[in-house]
Amino acid sequence: MFVEHQLTEDQNMLKDLCRQIAETKIRPVSRELDEKEEFPKEIMKVLGQSDLFGICIPEEYGGIGGGLIDLCVATEEISRVDGGIAASFAASFLGMFPVLLFGTEEQKKRILPPIASGEKLAAFALTEPEAGSDASAVKTQAKKKGDNYILNGTKHFITNGGDADVYTVVAVTDKSRGPRGISVFIIEKGAEGFSFGKKEEKMGIRASSTGELIFNDVKVGHENLLGRREGTGFVATMRTFDQSRPGVASQAVGIAQGALELALQYAHGRVQFGQPITSFQGIQWMLADMATKVEAARSLVYSVASMVDRGIKDIGAASAAAKLFASDVAMEVTTDAVQIFGGYGYMRDYPVEKFMRDAKITQIYEGTNQIQKNIIALKLIKKYTK
Repeated sequence: MFVEHQLTEDQNMLKDLCRQIAETKIRPVSRELDEKEEFPKEIMKVLGQSDLFGICIPEEYGGIGGGLIDLCVATEEISRVDGGIAASFAASFLGMFPVLLFGTEEQKKRILPPIASGEKLAAFALTEPEAGSDASAVKTQAKKKGDNYILNGTKHFITNGGDADVYTVVAVTDKSRGPRGISVFIIEKGAEGFSFGKKEEKMGIRASSTGELIFNDVKVGHENLLGRREGTGFVATMRTFDQSRPGVASQAVGIAQGALELALQYAHGRVQFGQPITSFQGIQWMLADMATKVEAARSLVYSVASMVDRGIKDIGAASAAAKLFASDVAMEVTTDAVQIFGGYGYMRDYPVEKFMRDAKITQIYEGTNQIQKNIIALKLIKKYTK
């Protein structure tokens, strides 16, 4: 990092803490967890004991009252060593954001404290076989029956699916109303009729679990309808993504930073034609381009996170831009890092190929980059077309 980002003293302390955990607890087990596709339960405990799950949860709900920029700093540092473990960490915030943003006071006091302490992990359940980029196409049904709702349907590609304890689940309560007929429900692991299906085998972020959720006549009380209001689910989903996409962008920045550092270390020690390859202008220019793009992505991410923390409401396009740019940078930088390693970069004996595999998903989940371009373009058209 060679650009001054003016982090506060507390944020620099947070950065140092996360880097220490990443280097001492995560790096030694990163390869093994990736190869075994094993959920990092012990690492999650360490992060919880360090109060990291409470970063941007207000103090009155058991958190430490930081902002989104604090979460981005933490996610980046963890991603710098392992993007999969960072995905498991950040996905808990994705699951709790709907409650923080739209929950009733009773729901916040009941649901948020155990998430803030790390006692419980959260997950956000939107994606279905026919509903991914099109969030309004969900088929999971929630039918009112007395004071309860009965949920039926299937969710897939859910990060932390099967390992999380609390799920915010998007379901249709009134099909005739289209997006206005979508609601969100808070469902805890162990509820009768709630089970887990296939665990996906993935190209990257293999230390995070990606699973299928199955709802078979799951009875949910009205107290677990988010905000205790029907029809707010689509807006809650969009607002949640506005908050969470800078987190994905910070994951991408961390992955890119980690790959850049590996490439620098390797290039410095790799000798060809009697000299380190860092002496060759072609390699120097690659490294310069990589570093500049990482810094640009980081600056954009911090800027958007700061907008959220300052209470700016209309951040959809800015959030989309951060996710779009940072994830494209991550894919480009990790690819170039593998290229600098040459044939060794393609071998699993070296860690850089994992960074390339991990980077790819950042261009896909929480809205593909094509969807991000749609969001940005629509904002531009609305603003400048009369």
